[in-house]
Amino acid sequence: MNAADPIAAYLSMLEHERRLSEHTLRGYTHELDELKKLANGRALETLTAADMRGAVSRAHAGGLSARSIAHRLSAWRAFYRWLAERVEMAANPVATVRAPKGAKTLPKALSVDDANALMEAPQAGTTEALRDHAILELFYSSGLRLAELVNLDVYYVETEHHRSIGWLDLPNAEVTVLGKGGKRRSVPVGAKAITALRAWIDARGEFVRHDPHALFLSVRGNRMAPGVVRERVKRMALLAGIPTNVHPHVLRHSFATHVLQSSGDLRAVQELLGHANITATQVYTSLDFQHLARVYDSAHPRAKKRD
Repeated sequence: MNAADPIAAYLSMLEHERRLSEHTLRGYTHELDELKKLANGRALETLTAADMRGAVSRAHAGGLSARSIAHRLSAWRAFYRWLAERVEMAANPVATVRAPKGAKTLPKALSVDDANALMEAPQAGTTEALRDHAILELFYSSGLRLAELVNLDVYYVETEHHRSIGWLDLPNAEVTVLGKGGKRRSVPVGAKAITALRAWIDARGEFVRHDPHALFLSVRGNRMAPGVVRERVKRMALLAGIPTNVHPHVLRHSFATHVLQSSGDLRAVQELLGHANITATQVYTSLDFQHLARVYDSAHPRAKKRD
């Protein structure tokens, strides 16, 4: 461990051993920079729970959301668990500190009609359009996170210079991804997504230059960056006339909501999404109940208001 800078050593471990995505690493780096500011030159192992509670109070008073504070504490807590295995500490100073309660917000999801309209919107007929359509179909078919999608390879590769983080398995109609916490999972890919992926892969050679392994390539031949994928998804939704701000997480929520509404199997949705805890998936039960309540209000004769 880098005794002079344990945070640098921890971030190096996350990058090289845990192989976290660039986006996730940026998040950890930002939150641990805040921890450095809090320490203000003190050894990190000497910080106390009182220091942490003070940091939470100041962040909340400064307008940081409860969700962002919880994310910060989670990053700090994980760092201190790692640090405690390497230096002598009285206790993990973040172990008993909790974020303030925030308003419970439900994930946004497209209606089934809007999701179908987006997937079936007319395409330009270009190689880029084939790629973008395959991205949409895969997001909605398999509920992937953005980082999981951009890290996909065309198939599994393990060489001296490259080992796949995630990959597509066309013959078995599934993708294997590395999710949060280094948890690997395989997810089915639907028939329409497979058709879109085959069409893109057949044309993909036009874009192959610098990265022969990446499933989704930019026109310059590089693995697509998360920001570019967000921009393309938003653009396609606007062109399809979808009256909401569509981004990759909306498609993930739409996938989860529509599968739950059809199956009612919360555990299956948990596994498909890669949630470590069922409580992260239970928010979709509220969405499903809202759908059922609307059906009840419109269909039940005793629920209708009388003039």
